[in-house]
Amino acid sequence: MAEFWIIAFRTIVLYIIVLLVFRLMGKREVGELSLLDFAVYVLIAEVASLAIDNLDRSLVLAVVPIVLLFTIQYLNALFILKNKKMRDTIDGDPTIIIRDGVIVEAEMRKQRYNLDDLFQQLREQGISSVQSIAYAFLEPSGKLSVFKKGDEPFILPIVIDGYVDDKHLKFIGKDRKWLEDQLRDEGVHTTDEVFYCCYEGGKIHYQLKARKK
Repeated sequence: MAEFWIIAFRTIVLYIIVLLVFRLMGKREVGELSLLDFAVYVLIAEVASLAIDNLDRSLVLAVVPIVLLFTIQYLNALFILKNKKMRDTIDGDPTIIIRDGVIVEAEMRKQRYNLDDLFQQLREQGISSVQSIAYAFLEPSGKLSVFKKGDEPFILPIVIDGYVDDKHLKFIGKDRKWLEDQLRDEGVHTTDEVFYCCYEGGKIHYQLKARKK
């Protein structure tokens, strides 16, 4: 009977700790978790499970790796918040799967993404014809984002927190000089001042970084 109460106590304590840790990590849907997020969540769940089963091990020793995993993930989140290249390396970058009604076979092969998966995700969005699609992006989460022909103007981020996305510039047939000229005409002297800039309907729309007080 004593063992029953010990297991119950450990379960309640670890449930509260794990719930608190996941809450502090931020709100993200399961489908939007990065590979690193998913790995950390699985490890925390495994550590908690072992702590409940192994009554000979101190509960404190079980909490230590959970806190350590949370600390690593929290510090990593702070680091990649300001580092776009590192964020793309860890979380991945959207990949163009369909462009102007044509499936990009090379990118599908690179992402190990087959036609069955593609057509299933298109059906789930009520799309029956590839030719009706202007652009389709395979997101890092595995979700397919589709923009149909005739929809609202296509929006593509080209500057995020001062970082210029050369891949997106190349995608729209532009370069850094064009971007710098566009910003200069708006009175912006450097991309470091830009918090967000997107290309929409043949024009750029931007927001400057908030001034630090």
